[in-house]
Amino acid sequence: IGRVTAERLRLYHAMYQLFIFGMVLGLTTNNLGVLWIALELATLATVLLVSLYRTPAAIAAAWKYFIVCGVGIALALFGTILIFSTSSEVLGHDNAALTWTVLYTHAGQLAPGVMTIAFMFLMVGYGTKIGLVPMHTWLPDAHGEGPTPISAVLSGLLLNVALYALVRCKALVDGATHGGLAGKLMMGFGLLSLLVAALALHRQRDIKRLFSFSSIEHMGLMTLAFGIGTPLAIIAGLLHMTVHSLVKSGIFFTVGHAAQVMGTQQMSNIRGLVHRHPGIGWGLLIGTVAIAGFPPFGVFTSEFLLFTAALHTHPWTVALLLLGLVLAFAGLFRHVQPMAFGTPPEQVHVVRVNMLPVYIHFGLALWLGLAIPGFLADWYQTAAALLQGAVP
Repeated sequence: IGRVTAERLRLYHAMYQLFIFGMVLGLTTNNLGVLWIALELATLATVLLVSLYRTPAAIAAAWKYFIVCGVGIALALFGTILIFSTSSEVLGHDNAALTWTVLYTHAGQLAPGVMTIAFMFLMVGYGTKIGLVPMHTWLPDAHGEGPTPISAVLSGLLLNVALYALVRCKALVDGATHGGLAGKLMMGFGLLSLLVAALALHRQRDIKRLFSFSSIEHMGLMTLAFGIGTPLAIIAGLLHMTVHSLVKSGIFFTVGHAAQVMGTQQMSNIRGLVHRHPGIGWGLLIGTVAIAGFPPFGVFTSEFLLFTAALHTHPWTVALLLLGLVLAFAGLFRHVQPMAFGTPPEQVHVVRVNMLPVYIHFGLALWLGLAIPGFLADWYQTAAALLQGAVP
């Protein structure tokens, strides 16, 4: 309250709509060039959203986001240009050379060496937007200093769309090279992100930064799933994308409410939420249980499928997976337990909040853990077959 002027509030709503437009464009376009433009558009809009409060920390976070993601998106552009350089020799210098469905059917005719180099640039470029380690440095600051709704859509939407772009490119590289280099790169970055983020959870002091590192952890899991690349692993990755978006967006709104009522984002000063604000306290606890992978929430189901897929194809990854998830579980609950059940402070802010949308999100994640609807299962299976090259 009182942190933004009417002019900045108008800027917020305009940039928010521009951000959503960029994400919808990225998800619906069939052109790799337009996909890059959509992610660049979302990047520029997000810079202004992160810096909305105009505090020194918010401005610093926005500049870091702009510089790091600007470099990343430039590398992704170079990767896209390399794809065009080989596809134009096969399809001519027109839109077809960047149309994904056309490239998919002609992937075997593309130069394997050029496509391999292109994917390396795309891996680092789009990996920066995904928040993979070591390109993740912008993400905790952007989540910690931006408005709560921006943290929710960054974690629940932008990271997924960037991963979606990378996975589409991987399908082309696999078709051109008939090798596993792209998958191995994704597995390596995924495991590194999982382990580094799980360790970083233990050292956080800010509640929004805590769950931003949780997002890095889960993006690592999804990247690992798509890197393994079997139908079961791809279905696990797609399901994890869905449930993570539902749970993490609900968590960030809960965290925003908690910071409002306590007047701080420092976890050491947030105590006794269950006693003073039961709706917020139980929302934080349920959200943490869900994102930590407890059954019967959907995150448990997707992680179980990922474990199964990894055990069948890359058994050595299972120990690292288990280590990362145990460390993340411990890191989350060592901070959340005192925030939920600790001794509440004498003075708290009186804030009216509506937790119903948050609990609806958690309910949907619970439903997906118990029974995946038939139409959604069909979509996942079709996508898995497409990424496996089984759909003509």
